[in-house]
Amino acid sequence: MHRLHHRDGHTGWDRRRAPRRHVDPGDTVELVLADCFGGQLGPDATADAIAALDLARANPLTGPVAVPSAAPGDTLTVEVLAIETGPVGWTALIPGFGLLADEFPDPHVVVSSLTDGTVDFGGFARLPARPFLGTVGLAPAATGEHSVIPPRRVGGNLDCRDVRVGATLLLPVEVPHALLSVGDPHAAQGDGEVCGTAVETSATATVRIGLRRGGDLPAPQLELPAGASSPHGPRLVTTGVGPDLYAAARDATRAMVDRLGTDHGLAPVDAYALCSVAADLRIVEVVDAPNWVVALDLDLTVLR
Repeated sequence: MHRLHHRDGHTGWDRRRAPRRHVDPGDTVELVLADCFGGQLGPDATADAIAALDLARANPLTGPVAVPSAAPGDTLTVEVLAIETGPVGWTALIPGFGLLADEFPDPHVVVSSLTDGTVDFGGFARLPARPFLGTVGLAPAATGEHSVIPPRRVGGNLDCRDVRVGATLLLPVEVPHALLSVGDPHAAQGDGEVCGTAVETSATATVRIGLRRGGDLPAPQLELPAGASSPHGPRLVTTGVGPDLYAAARDATRAMVDRLGTDHGLAPVDAYALCSVAADLRIVEVVDAPNWVVALDLDLTVLR
């Protein structure tokens, strides 16, 4: 078991960043994660506190973790074993951010209490806690430092609510040693994250790192076994990431067709038809400009 704390973390992706730990495939890592605001909000947060946020401190990451045997073209796997959230969550409207930013220009915050698997959302709604990791990604091949806010081919700020306990996230490796970082834990979120934030919180997460040779994935993918993460049976989720939702939807569908051929021997035409009748196309995230995330979600139990 390796352990890492967000005080040893960073903001921004950079392939030159020195790793904080070196791990082997099969190792587990416990990660203490800050909330996406970097600890700037308290349980009595107000709109004034949102207006005063230092956004340069947003989405701090814990890592990077190096896997010395990982090489470009490989697939890094991140199996989520546990997520323990903090006691408080925040959902903020940040001026200029979110799907309807032009219609909701003023700062606002809803503070949630997280207890016994429940989110008390501002005292006016109650929903089940469904914690997941909003940001899980690898260093991109492009040189220089890159913002954490937009998701990308190597993962990052996907805000995909399926990256929860039991799920295995597959990420394409672009640089030697992969350089994995994690952050942005959420207690709950709907697909799209339309106001720009989920129930943002701190958390301690435990993940198991794996490595698959080759694969050269076009974008992140998720494998979910039957159980708490996938009550209806094992699922496969493929994604498309980019600035055009239509193109991203095509990419997610194309990736599913490819996986059904590789893993299950389906002809492309049959896989494509199956996607049309059995898979759900979802907008996972539509607020982290300039890239959006679309997912195609298939319950694998339909296969004979």
